[in-house]
Amino acid sequence: MLTKNLYRKFIEKDLSLGDQLAAARSILANERTYLSYQRTAITILIAGLTFIRFFDVLWIEIIGWFFLPAAFVTMLLGTYRYAKMRDLIKNIEIKSVESNGNNNSKN
Repeated sequence: MLTKNLYRKFIEKDLSLGDQLAAARSILANERTYLSYQRTAITILIAGLTFIRFFDVLWIEIIGWFFLPAAFVTMLLGTYRYAKMRDLIKNIEIKSVESNGNNNSKN
């Protein structure tokens, strides 16, 4: 949903092919990074639950309990960084379109 809007904003504008491809790479890299954060958070969560549920050694269970909030923090951090980078990409795109519009009107 959000990705289609970003792609449409980048690709339907009066940008050169190089700018369009760079924008697409930036969007995809940001999405890959976000998914990596979420995958890491899920792995930490599952490891923590496994340590709690299947091990009877106290220190391993304690590590499992520390993993649960760590997974939550990782999810939040990934979401925060994704949103910040998405906004940065959007602002750069707007500036690029405005500067291309000014250069085209001068010619």
